[in-house]
Amino acid sequence: MLEVLKLPIILTVQVDLVLIILTGLGIWSRLCGLSYPKAVVFDEVFYGQFVSLYMKQIFFIDDSGPPLGHMILALGAYFGGFDGNFVWNRIGAEYTGNVPVWHLRLLPALAGAFCIPLAYQIVIELQYSHLYALIAGLLIMFENSLITQSRFMLLESVLACFALLTVLSYLKFYNTQRHSPFSVSWWSWLFLTGVACTLTVGVKYMGLFTYLLLLTIAGVHTWQLIGDTVLSNVDSDFFQVTVICHVLARVFALLILPAVLYLGIFYIHLTLLYRSGPHDQIMSSTFQASLEGGLARVTQGQPLEIAYGSQITLRNLWSKPVPCWLHSHKSNYPVRYEDGRGSSHQQQVTCYPFKDVNNWWIIKDPAKQELVVSNPPRPVRHGDIVQLVHGMTARYLNTHDVAAPMSPQSQEVSCYVDYNISMPAQNLWRVEIVNRESQSEGWKTILSEVKFVHVNTSAVLKLSSTALPDWGFRQLEIVGDKTSKVYHQNMVWNVEEHRYGKSEEQKERELELQTPSQMDFSKNISFMAKFLELQMKMLMLKNEETEHKYSSSPLEWINMDTNIAYWLHPSSNAQIHLIGNAVTWSSATIGIVAYAILYLWYLLRRRRRIYSISEDSWERLVLAGAVCIGGWIVNYLPFFLMEKTLFLYHYVPALTFKIILLPIVLQHIHDEVLWSSVLRNTFNALMVAWLSSVYMVYRTFSPLTYGVRPLLASELNALRWKDNWDILIRKR
Repeated sequence: MLEVLKLPIILTVQVDLVLIILTGLGIWSRLCGLSYPKAVVFDEVFYGQFVSLYMKQIFFIDDSGPPLGHMILALGAYFGGFDGNFVWNRIGAEYTGNVPVWHLRLLPALAGAFCIPLAYQIVIELQYSHLYALIAGLLIMFENSLITQSRFMLLESVLACFALLTVLSYLKFYNTQRHSPFSVSWWSWLFLTGVACTLTVGVKYMGLFTYLLLLTIAGVHTWQLIGDTVLSNVDSDFFQVTVICHVLARVFALLILPAVLYLGIFYIHLTLLYRSGPHDQIMSSTFQASLEGGLARVTQGQPLEIAYGSQITLRNLWSKPVPCWLHSHKSNYPVRYEDGRGSSHQQQVTCYPFKDVNNWWIIKDPAKQELVVSNPPRPVRHGDIVQLVHGMTARYLNTHDVAAPMSPQSQEVSCYVDYNISMPAQNLWRVEIVNRESQSEGWKTILSEVKFVHVNTSAVLKLSSTALPDWGFRQLEIVGDKTSKVYHQNMVWNVEEHRYGKSEEQKERELELQTPSQMDFSKNISFMAKFLELQMKMLMLKNEETEHKYSSSPLEWINMDTNIAYWLHPSSNAQIHLIGNAVTWSSATIGIVAYAILYLWYLLRRRRRIYSISEDSWERLVLAGAVCIGGWIVNYLPFFLMEKTLFLYHYVPALTFKIILLPIVLQHIHDEVLWSSVLRNTFNALMVAWLSSVYMVYRTFSPLTYGVRPLLASELNALRWKDNWDILIRKR
């Protein structure tokens, strides 16, 4: 009998205890007392509204960025059993019993906590020591502003976490490539990089700049790979195949995968929010009709084909920020305008931003007198000539060679009034379907995008978007444009509401009238059409720029010359502020300056072929600068170009990268610049003193970070380190 040889199974597990301890302390620092205060804190009043709409599955649109951040907050609310019933109307409002405060704040807090181990690992992957990686983690941990921002239902900590995850994943992939390309680990880190890129962009549009930075770094590394002398020494065909595989893998993981996942975020968003809500009117009629309730209740069962005798409302496709409909009323244009020009004194035609009975028009066949639909209905097709009769005043839509009131370069549009003078009616319009698929296509409700071209003058019915004076009730001007040859959406209309006009005899014999074709408009818009429209609206929609007590400029962020009061206890001086650790902020700024000086010094010396440091040290320093300085720049400089109200918290992602650079610079100075043991020992002593001061400042400002205890007026005054910090003191 053969003896079975039993080989021992050896399992080796490497555990980074420092990483585990850092992560645990980070979670404790962010989650401790997370439900306090049980009141709305600063921008929770803004994000909470979207969370409630998610819970009720009501559609909304937010111009601040893609919906992933809101979905993450809503996920916490879902796990907490939140029903969405809370009025987010003011900062400081006490949360009711149905609001799961801890769950609402949990995911941002975890994201803020995970920034600590991510920073630690980034420094290690940049090939610097565990000691200085630990310093990076501690600096993030004891940064008061990062703690404050992560402990509430806000998104900057989530954005910073995903940005760091993007960088770490790519560095892991890049380092794995050196010894085991195309391995399981290599593919895993590459795909995780693509996923992290999507998450970063999906939270806020600002994440796009981090994504572009990573693509730039990856592009440079790919270019270097093509010129790799080790690879080029192998067989030529094998080299070409290898390089192509490397490029294709990066294209798929860093371009195609993020694009697909980004679409997936919006697919989930639009699937969840299927009900009509307060933001519907910003969207097109087709989009609105796809939502349950709202316009869908009106359009459901409407006749699909526009026919002679149809009664319709016409919505302009371009009107923003709110929609408007072609409108007329009994008032006429004034005989003379303020500038002395004369008008036709005919009935006003405007674009009105509210649904109104005066928005209804009748499609008339110029060859017939009937204003009702025949049996069977005669559909209107592309290229047909029609007349538009105003439903309430029975006057015909008209334009002529009279200057428009606010746009004298264009023609006036009016409803024709017969004054028995030599001004013949010019009320024939040619229907041109812009999105037609054939030359004989019929005009359809909601679906067709239509231009109206005046037959006599070739002018196009157009919204000028200029508001009329008081005599026009501040409604928007409609003109006839015969000069512009460029297609624009302000010339395009669609039928939103539609019904067939019937005679009294037809009403009595309604059952004998042919049933018109109908369509379920809620199922007639594709996901891609909804996605593209939503993207355009998000990019075009802008909140009004308003001054805020705590708004600030990007220049004030560098040295923390401003702060934000997030919450004040209703009866005591307990309060929470967004104030950073002054030692860390100033040190990080010095770190950027020191890096710039070192980099330029080495660059100049290398130009003269003087190599002060090894090639490995130089490459590490360059990559660290690309990641950290680059991360700081792309998350900071774009704010100088933004026309929006800015706050100190917008600096949080940039600050995170800025802090990570600091221990890298310190280690480089210790290892490469200081040449004697005496200098290094002195440097180490200064490092200990400096880290102690970081911790002491963190402890000093902790009452304003956590807000758990009331402070005396003298204590608050002592914490006002800068004159322009707004520390609140309640007078008793």
